[in-house]
Amino acid sequence: MQLTWRNGLDDGETAEVMGLLEETEKADGVAPVGEHVILRLKAHRDVVHQIEPVQADVRSEHFIIRDSGGALIGYAHLDTEHEPGAGQLVAELAVHPEHRRQGAGGRLVEALLERAELGTDPDADTGRLRIWSHGEHPGAVRLAERYGLHRPRELWRMGRELAEPELPEVTLPEGVTIRAFEPGRDEAEVVRVNHRAFVWHPEQGDMTEDDVRTKEREDWFDPQGFFLAVDAAGALQGFHWTKVHPDGTGEVYVVGVDPHAQGGGLGKSLTVAGLRYLRDTGRSRVMLYVEADNVPAVKVYQRLGFAKWDSDVQFGR
Repeated sequence: MQLTWRNGLDDGETAEVMGLLEETEKADGVAPVGEHVILRLKAHRDVVHQIEPVQADVRSEHFIIRDSGGALIGYAHLDTEHEPGAGQLVAELAVHPEHRRQGAGGRLVEALLERAELGTDPDADTGRLRIWSHGEHPGAVRLAERYGLHRPRELWRMGRELAEPELPEVTLPEGVTIRAFEPGRDEAEVVRVNHRAFVWHPEQGDMTEDDVRTKEREDWFDPQGFFLAVDAAGALQGFHWTKVHPDGTGEVYVVGVDPHAQGGGLGKSLTVAGLRYLRDTGRSRVMLYVEADNVPAVKVYQRLGFAKWDSDVQFGR
């Protein structure tokens, strides 16, 4: 078993990693990495261009494990975007289903701890390293226990069928209307409101106009399913961005409301508008992600018929 580190992947390695991630998702029923990792892999620059230390925009590091025959059996993605400021490193990893319980997962965790300059002995939570376990995989739980990793964050995946219970009507505050997102026109305002709505959020609050445009190029992007709530002067008050997964499941992708427009039910109205759209375009069920400790948001979604499906958990030290 050989582990190597890359701050860039060539085309062949990227294809191997994507294949490993696909096999892992098939076996576990949940993707082992989040959407942003897939987008980073799709947009990768090869090793020759990315290995140079002068490349200040490098945000990803890759840990590769191969067996004695050279086959890829384990992979970890390390997001270093916040390392210069907050100093936090965020990792996601996958081990090939046919090569589990052979030490690859532990080797990846040890490499990540070493990269974060943390020892393998249990210690206090420094906030330096966070490792996602999507679906709270039992193997990840065992590794967390072995290395004394803490559990600082939990993200619930909630869902519901769209046929029942019946969806409420959309009731908007006075003077507010809903229209569809227009590519090339609305990116800046969406980013502005998103930042104000999610200034507290470790990932969502950092969305940029380039991030929006990147997702506009994805096959799933549908401007008709991207709802903007505007006031009488046309100023953006909030938005609901929906998404449809390859299996046909709809998603409440992002709901953001400007703080000055909160408290009047606009978030719920935007959510319902998106749910109705997903139902009317043939989706039978819908899901969303919400922080487990965001009790007010969880209660809103429960009142809209959502129930917990599973959890994504961050482990770390």
